[in-house]
Amino acid sequence: MSELARTPQQIGSIIQRARKKRGWTQSQLAERCGLRQATLSLIEAGEKTAKLSSLLSILAALDLELRIGDRSTSGAQDIEDLF
Repeated sequence: MSELARTPQQIGSIIQRARKKRGWTQSQLAERCGLRQATLSLIEAGEKTAKLSSLLSILAALDLELRIGDRSTSGAQDIEDLF
C-alpha cells in the first residue's frame, strides 16, 4: 500500500483503512500500540495532533512505514491546508 498524506485527516484516514483491512477494532490497535482507544479515535478522525512516537507506533503495529520525499505537486492551497 502506498498512499499520499499531507494533512492529519489524511493520515488518520489511512490508519483507519489499514486497521479495518486487518479486521481490528480501535481497541485492538490501541492495545498493540500502547495507546488509549480514545486517543486512537481522535488520531483517525484527524482531530488530534499525534506525537511522532505515537504515530510511528501505530504504523509499526499496522506493518506500515513513514517515507519522506519531494512533494509531487504543490500549490498555495496545499500549504494553507496544513495550518
